[in-house]
Amino acid sequence: MSKKLLPIMATKSAKDLVGDSKALVAASDVVTGSAIAESYNDQIRPLLDAVDRLRHLKVTQEGIQLPTIVVVGDQSSGKSSVLESLAGISLPRGQGICTRVPLVMRLQDDPSADSPKLQLEYSNGRVVTTSEAKVADAINAATAEIAGSGKGISDAPITLVVRKRGVPDLTLVDLPGITRVPVQGQPDDIYDQIAKIIKEYIAPKESIILNVLSATVDFPTCESIRMSQQVDRTGERTLAVVTKADKAPEGLLEKVTMDDVNIGLGYVCVRNRIGEETYDQARIEEERLFKYHPLLSKIDKSMVGIPVLAQRLMQIQATIIAKCLPDIVKQINDRLSRHSSELDQMPPDLNNVADAVRAFFHIVKQVCASLEKVLVRGEFDEFPDDRHFHGTARIAEKMDGYKRRLPAECPKSSDDDAMFLMEEVRVLEETKGINLPNFLQRSAFLVLLKKKVETVMHVPHELVNEVWGYVEDVVMNILLKHSENFPQVQPSCRRAVQTLMDKARARSAQHVKELIEMELVSDYTANPDYMRTWTEIMEGHDSFMEAVEDCSKPARITLEGFGEVDVSHLRAHAGLAGQAFDLRARLTAYWRSIVLRLVDGLALHVLRVVKRLVEHDLEAELADELLGNKMAGVERMLAPSPSTGAKRERLKKSIVLLRQSKEVVANIMDRISAAGEV
Repeated sequence: MSKKLLPIMATKSAKDLVGDSKALVAASDVVTGSAIAESYNDQIRPLLDAVDRLRHLKVTQEGIQLPTIVVVGDQSSGKSSVLESLAGISLPRGQGICTRVPLVMRLQDDPSADSPKLQLEYSNGRVVTTSEAKVADAINAATAEIAGSGKGISDAPITLVVRKRGVPDLTLVDLPGITRVPVQGQPDDIYDQIAKIIKEYIAPKESIILNVLSATVDFPTCESIRMSQQVDRTGERTLAVVTKADKAPEGLLEKVTMDDVNIGLGYVCVRNRIGEETYDQARIEEERLFKYHPLLSKIDKSMVGIPVLAQRLMQIQATIIAKCLPDIVKQINDRLSRHSSELDQMPPDLNNVADAVRAFFHIVKQVCASLEKVLVRGEFDEFPDDRHFHGTARIAEKMDGYKRRLPAECPKSSDDDAMFLMEEVRVLEETKGINLPNFLQRSAFLVLLKKKVETVMHVPHELVNEVWGYVEDVVMNILLKHSENFPQVQPSCRRAVQTLMDKARARSAQHVKELIEMELVSDYTANPDYMRTWTEIMEGHDSFMEAVEDCSKPARITLEGFGEVDVSHLRAHAGLAGQAFDLRARLTAYWRSIVLRLVDGLALHVLRVVKRLVEHDLEAELADELLGNKMAGVERMLAPSPSTGAKRERLKKSIVLLRQSKEVVANIMDRISAAGEV
């Protein structure tokens, strides 16, 4: 066969090979195992060697799926017998589940071998050499070591390498047979365990499913068909092998030609070895069966016999490997690049305290730079989709909420809506003295002012607690993010941040206290709005007094700044009503200045303290915590954390594995390219 075969195969779908097999069978009346192997040896073996090398390197642990022929079937469907016929060796047999762990069977044609060479590989590199006579016992022993001596199963594989003259170059994975009812010694969830293993192997698109069906059952009722259809609905990855054809020949032709279960790669009917037959005798009997049996002889010769099955599997295997190799190369390169970049980004090993101090200040610099963006400059390129870290916007929202919680108008007493100015009247009565009539007592104004301010003094305290709770969360998260490679110092960093925030809260609480005390110490403002507002309100003074003093006038009037009010109750206090009106006008005008000072003063304080925290206080606090006490904090950085060390080792191992894998596929791709040029 031309060495240009592989590039051509790589462009074919697996389904195309069904037609190819008919032509191959027509070209030869008798197809022997050795002839099959010789036809494909030069082309298939390099591909198989490459994939097996990748499988041995455990590249699948990196999430890279390898092209695999997976053998599935219901319990007692004849899976093991099919594999025995392909390999020419005896596998474990018995009642119940014979295959209790995945068995990776690697068949290698070795024309120079005088006798078969067999070895088992399992349990992280353990290799056991065995023989044809003892291979079943060796597999049983390895299985017992992995899955226990009972009837349980395991997903840890055993690899059986068979080097033998005349066998086809194939790698197949035999999985436990599907059983729904546990027998004595098996766990109750044996079906679920087996189904989980099977689906893990047949789900990847790189897997070819070799579904072994017994001719004695209806194919649609087979559990293995149901499972394969779940992952391969079109059947394009499924090839069916029909065993026990000699026991149920009636209707078999219709079964494999009607294809009720959607087998995209077609069917191959076989007769397995019976009793003490040798494998050569079994092949002769198989050929005679499909040639002379009145029913089975009607089945197309491209669909019968172990040699045809071997030929078909080798074709499919070569095609799927050649097709998948470019994607495998890409995946290896992508993961190698990603892991190398990740390793480069990990912190360097720290060898002494000086290294640790440099690393510490590098972290602090990164943290402060991030916080300056988030909390000072309003830049959030580091967290574009996380609104929580859009610091200036969130603090501005809290300030807006604070401003809304402070009443824009002077707070009223609880009964003030029904009794306009009565609060002022009562205060005037209690502060009056022996003095000139109509003289407005300043002490009355201060008493009312104190009462009004005290009703809102909790609001600024609530704001600073909200702001510092938010800032603490942002600072802590960003600090932990930049120090994630040194978790051993994160507890110290947490303490430093908590200490710093306690100081910030105390400083802000003191500032709020001083703001309130300043409002209570005296009544003063240079804000021109005060006089303008007071004048506007006092323009209604005369109409107000007229309504109070003249009982013939309506008791309800509309006043600037107060709206519609009832003054009937004030006619009994006509002597104080004018002063009460003036007092309320002054409080109303002055309240706006108070609110403005409370809002502006606290906003500027918050901005100043946040800026100071980012530019100075955080670094100083962290330095005190980690560099104090004879550098005890940074010395902990010298001891690598288990997670960081484990991650570094994992990345290094992955990079070594991926580089080896890259070399393996590069070599085979070069050979394929060279073959295409011949």
